[in-house]
Amino acid sequence: MGLRINDEIPNITVETDQGTTTLHDFVGDQWAILFSHPKDFTPVCTTEFGAVAQLADEWAKRNTKVMGISVDGVEEHKKWKTDIEAVGGAKATFPIVADTDLALSKAFDMLPAEAYLPDGRTPADTATVRAVFIIGPDKQLKLSMTYPMNVGRNFAEVLRALDGLQTAAKENVATPANWTPGQDVVVPMGVSDEDAIAKYGAIDTKLPYLRMAKLPG
Repeated sequence: MGLRINDEIPNITVETDQGTTTLHDFVGDQWAILFSHPKDFTPVCTTEFGAVAQLADEWAKRNTKVMGISVDGVEEHKKWKTDIEAVGGAKATFPIVADTDLALSKAFDMLPAEAYLPDGRTPADTATVRAVFIIGPDKQLKLSMTYPMNVGRNFAEVLRALDGLQTAAKENVATPANWTPGQDVVVPMGVSDEDAIAKYGAIDTKLPYLRMAKLPG
């Protein structure tokens, strides 16, 4: 069975282009984003890694680590980063897991247990290894997204989702559709009107079960 929201991620040991680590040690007490790719030196994936590199300051502002995953080897990752940096115009300082044995891909249920890398393989052999996982400091999975090979990921949306998760965790609220920082949040249904008003100063009751409020400050 695959990982579900709020499941603890497996603490497997991974080899990266920056050395060996366990997933739990990598996350530490921060937030983390894992983003996976079916093969190095592929066009869409190269643009995506470049986009992640461009957002280095944004990840840092949010106390968030990022780690790439590809089923190719360490030396290929190191060479690929030259292309990534040329396309993205930014240094790719994040590690990339060399998941050549597919251990991580299988542990996160991106590939079936019997999957293997055939000789002369193409990205189609590991097509489902195109996912994003956001992990909290508690080592639990908070969000996952899976993309096909022909649609590039929108990392502005990944960043927005991260903001929503961090806000919800810190403030004990929910966020509505298309929410961005600074906009009104959803008051949890388990909070009374009186307690909500005491906390937020005022609430906007759209429906009996939909109440909006501004976060203090």
